[in-house]
Amino acid sequence: MTPLDHETQPLEQWREGVMTLMRVSALVRSAQLCIFEQFCDPGLGAPLHLHAVEEVLEVMHGEAEVTLRGESLILRANQSIVIPAGARHGFRNIGSGILKVRATLAAPIFEASYDDRAEQSRRWIP
Repeated sequence: MTPLDHETQPLEQWREGVMTLMRVSALVRSAQLCIFEQFCDPGLGAPLHLHAVEEVLEVMHGEAEVTLRGESLILRANQSIVIPAGARHGFRNIGSGILKVRATLAAPIFEASYDDRAEQSRRWIP
């Protein structure tokens, strides 16, 4: 058994103004989970997309406007939402500081379908 040292895991620029820290994925031999944190500058976040698996999106710090199936809601620190598999969703930082969110997906490899085809659809593949 080997512990995961999150202090040594690198931050990755997901897109301009959005940094990602992959905590758990297929890269560390996870078989069923992908857990990552994102740090988003004001006004930025994740564009509308969907996953084939369920996701839990939790706000760790700041405020996010989350869009789920065309409806919007505000999430604050220590609030989360369960996003059903196949549901189109996205979020953006509506605060003045850095938004920190944690996402947990029921798959070891991050896969998403974006309206913007320029977005990378698969990440953290071993």
